[in-house]
Amino acid sequence: QCLSQLVAFVPPGDGRQGEAGTAVVAVDTQHPLTLLLNSSVGDKELCKLQYHFGEFGNYSLVVRTQSTSTQAVSCDLVINEDPINSYLPILFAFLVYTGILAVLIAGHLVMKIDPIRNWVYKKLDPRETDRLINSELGSPKPSESLSSDSTLHLWSTTSRQRLRSLDTFRGLSLIIMVFVNYGGGKYWFFKHESWNGKKSVSSISHLSCRFVFIMGTSISLSLSSMLKWGSSKRKVLGKILWRSFLLILLGIIVVNPNYCLGPLSWDNLRILGVLQRLGLTYLVVASLELLFTRAGAESGILETPCPALQDILPYWPQWIFILLLEVIWLCLTFLLPVPGCPRGYLGPGGIGDFGNYPNCTGGAAGYIDRLLLGENHIYQHPSSSVIYQTTMPYDPEGLLGTINSILMAFLGLQAGKIILFYKDQHRQIMSRFVIWSTVMGIISAILTKCSKEEGFIPINKNLWSISYVTTMSCFAFILLLLIYYLVDVKRLWSGAPFFYPGMNSILVYIGHKVLENYFPFKWKMQDSQSHAEHLAQNLTATSLWVVISYLLYRKKIFWKI
Repeated sequence: QCLSQLVAFVPPGDGRQGEAGTAVVAVDTQHPLTLLLNSSVGDKELCKLQYHFGEFGNYSLVVRTQSTSTQAVSCDLVINEDPINSYLPILFAFLVYTGILAVLIAGHLVMKIDPIRNWVYKKLDPRETDRLINSELGSPKPSESLSSDSTLHLWSTTSRQRLRSLDTFRGLSLIIMVFVNYGGGKYWFFKHESWNGKKSVSSISHLSCRFVFIMGTSISLSLSSMLKWGSSKRKVLGKILWRSFLLILLGIIVVNPNYCLGPLSWDNLRILGVLQRLGLTYLVVASLELLFTRAGAESGILETPCPALQDILPYWPQWIFILLLEVIWLCLTFLLPVPGCPRGYLGPGGIGDFGNYPNCTGGAAGYIDRLLLGENHIYQHPSSSVIYQTTMPYDPEGLLGTINSILMAFLGLQAGKIILFYKDQHRQIMSRFVIWSTVMGIISAILTKCSKEEGFIPINKNLWSISYVTTMSCFAFILLLLIYYLVDVKRLWSGAPFFYPGMNSILVYIGHKVLENYFPFKWKMQDSQSHAEHLAQNLTATSLWVVISYLLYRKKIFWKI
């Protein structure tokens, strides 16, 4: 439903010399395009053609007059030069990383062979190895062995208390987000949708959504742990307020880069951002959980009318609060009058919707941000500006969308309660994850009418619509289920390498934003149009953060807020 844009004017040809009029234009290859050829006299439509052009292809649209009396014309698309296969760099990168993974797995298996392991240890530290392995005099004494065993038991017990699957889930989301933020090899399917809809690839790369979900899960586990260790609610509330303040402050610093440009002007300071939304969401959900948590609920001491809902019914005040927030979101989104825009408008504005509402980007969500924060203090280059040519600033981390991010974190909180209520009951935990995923999927199907861009409330990341939250929650429950099963239940996977950035998520996120334009995370390329060069640079930068987080993990350095 985009308003057609003029791309070229074809001058008339020289009929006496048989020369045709020509015009050369570059066209987009991300989406199928509709080409319209109109007559310069009367603006009559001569022909209409829809085609999905390929990257670096060369095409000709040949227009011939069929009849001078009826002025009928024919339009034929000719491929002069075939487009390139832009997916080969992805295949090559996949093979390289698969090879590295195979080498690491082979090395791990070889190290399980005693003679080889002893030889390697001897080469690395021959004196210590000889003392502990080869020398009878150097064998550990029974007391030393007992002490060592107890230490090992204590370490293993402590490590098991922390679910590696949560850090793995967080790290996986974070690393994919870092790759996408660095450019994703300049592939269109690694970018977020310009407005409505959801790509199959971007469904796993929405960090802000995945991160909010797993943050809610962590809130449930961490608050439960602090209260069990005797911390007062007042002290815990102080920690919640302090952490929220730090997240918001760090977010404002990160989204306003001003390196080597002189003093930053307060007139165009961006107020909102990813970390700011995380801070506000954390403040609400953690306070809600702290306020209504009930002693004995998680241990099953409290009796509930329906045992199957024992992880829900004791927290009914929380559910009422969340439902009230959603009612507020619905009322503001669909009932708030927005000057110059239809009530309940959810479109991108610009040339979208046939250009009828050019200044209505985001509807009520955009209007509230502009009204409360001012146009100069919100994001100036939204993703809708490229395709829909919008001119209005719009912040995808806006105030109205924060209501639904609270819902997303609350659903993650529910996942954490399931883990607490059914501790070590793996079948119960996984079955409930499946049930929640199914419920969220059904709600999404109803809201979107099973369509990608239509429905009562379309899937929209920019608006953080309810359907977007339920859809992402559906995937989040399934992804958490798979990682939990592989990492914590069957222990078939240690979570590496994603476990390491998951343990230092704040440092990796802030670091990748602050250092994104510095070597070795970025360098000047020979061909800025090359997918291969962009992909190599983006994968190198992303891999460096995995290595950095691994080294920090080995040194036991963790940045916690």
